[in-house]
Amino acid sequence: MNDLTPSPAGPADSRVPVVLDVWCELQCPDCLSALDDLRALRERYGAQLDVRLRHFPLEKHRHAFAAAQAAEEAAVQGAGQAYAEAVLARVEELDRRGEPVLLEVARELGLDADEFETALIDGRHILVVDADHAEGKAIGVTGTPTYVIDGERLDGGKSQDGLRARIEEIADRLLAGA
Repeated sequence: MNDLTPSPAGPADSRVPVVLDVWCELQCPDCLSALDDLRALRERYGAQLDVRLRHFPLEKHRHAFAAAQAAEEAAVQGAGQAYAEAVLARVEELDRRGEPVLLEVARELGLDADEFETALIDGRHILVVDADHAEGKAIGVTGTPTYVIDGERLDGGKSQDGLRARIEEIADRLLAGA
């Protein structure tokens, strides 16, 4: 399991954080739309909510698998969240231009683009991406974004309407019981 989007350090709290898995792909316009909700959730809950980006590259997006591998390399280099958000902000460009966009984003963020290129060639992160995808399929993920919190799967691919409120309702209940 990877952790590309760690929650910021919030107020000291001894409670175990609530985990929100976000099954996402970095060439998905709907995942781009979900970013505002994810930012709002991180802001509200701080360290009490562990938002974890999980890879679910869809076949219809031909650069999604490479983007997921690149995101893993960004996480290794300490910039997973920033990288994922920067790539999502360029989904249309990624669709048109492909992998060069992934390397450009790495350079723009001050990451080692040569290492990104090597990682994409040698496939060092394929197993992580494949494992996320397999786990997503096993729990019924069919599209992105899909959220899983406390065992409940919420599909954001059709509409984001009401999902943040439902996630907050579940997180509040879990935190109240902790």
